[in-house]
Amino acid sequence: MVEQRPARGTDEQYFTADPSVPFERETFETVVWGNRLRLTSGSGVYAKGRLDLGTGVLLEEEPPAAGRVLDLGCGYGVIGLAIAKASPETTVVGVDVNERAVRLATENSKALGLADRCIFTTGAVDGEFDEIWSNPPIRIGKEALHALLLQWLPRLKPGGRAVMVVGRNLGSDPLQRWLIEQGYPTERVGSSKGFRVLETRPSG
Repeated sequence: MVEQRPARGTDEQYFTADPSVPFERETFETVVWGNRLRLTSGSGVYAKGRLDLGTGVLLEEEPPAAGRVLDLGCGYGVIGLAIAKASPETTVVGVDVNERAVRLATENSKALGLADRCIFTTGAVDGEFDEIWSNPPIRIGKEALHALLLQWLPRLKPGGRAVMVVGRNLGSDPLQRWLIEQGYPTERVGSSKGFRVLETRPSG
């Protein structure tokens, strides 16, 4: 997940597998789609102690009603867990390179009673997805971001979609154009607080 700038001096390390900062947990509460979520975040993981602004904008969109959902760059799991809580007919797979993030997301899924429908991992994932939801890690750089999206977008089922939030000043409009050029129809479906919400459909 990503917002306009790092916070509290640690978020710049969130996209590494094993951040060097000491690991300190911080728990907070947020309400998404009418559900109160108590979540534990931590140092070296994006958006410690808060729901970041971009993800908040993303979660203003309607959640999927059912299906298999990928939380891409899951962090401590807020997007995938909010979807699972709001939509009992969904199953969620969250992926992240950050081992701390995956550990926290797994702990949060158990605490919320959602572990039977939510799996978080740094490893390989099989199968296709009905939807992909993401506040993608823009700060890994354009080339790495493009490679990440081209790795996962082909896993969308026919008729599926990816829903992503990207800061306008971090390249949301160029990213939209690039996705279209790659054969993935992409529309802007939301805009708030300096962020764009993009909806991408499978190629072909």
